[in-house]
Amino acid sequence: MNDPQDVTGVWYGRYFASSAGVEENSFIAHLDEMAGDVSGTITEPDTTGMEEVRRAFVDGDRMGSRLRFMKQYDPAGPLAHSVAYAGTISDDGTEVTGEWRFSGYHGSFVMNRETFRAEELDEEVAADEDIVIEMDEPIPPR
Repeated sequence: MNDPQDVTGVWYGRYFASSAGVEENSFIAHLDEMAGDVSGTITEPDTTGMEEVRRAFVDGDRMGSRLRFMKQYDPAGPLAHSVAYAGTISDDGTEVTGEWRFSGYHGSFVMNRETFRAEELDEEVAADEDIVIEMDEPIPPR
């Protein structure tokens, strides 16, 4: 991923409601971006008590630092509506902030991810390879 604003990856987020009747909630988004097209899935705790976890599908696009997507709840679940999200990606690609809306309801959201430089990961692997494990004499089979 050469473009730090490419949204491919795992994002941890939270949405907040400006409208009564919608509770704030956390979510995990698994996103894939290909040539500006964004797809993926979102899971979040079900605050209604109907299910343990709500699942949704993501379909949208990214242009520069602008991200737009529709979150469509799984039609097989208790919620079947979609929610429109629009946000701005930080320059370093680790945070998206924006707004969501559906059927007169609206609010804000934020989602974050960790990024690692390739050099950091290479150093981690090299450090693991340098670990020497000393073992006592093998235990004979019984």
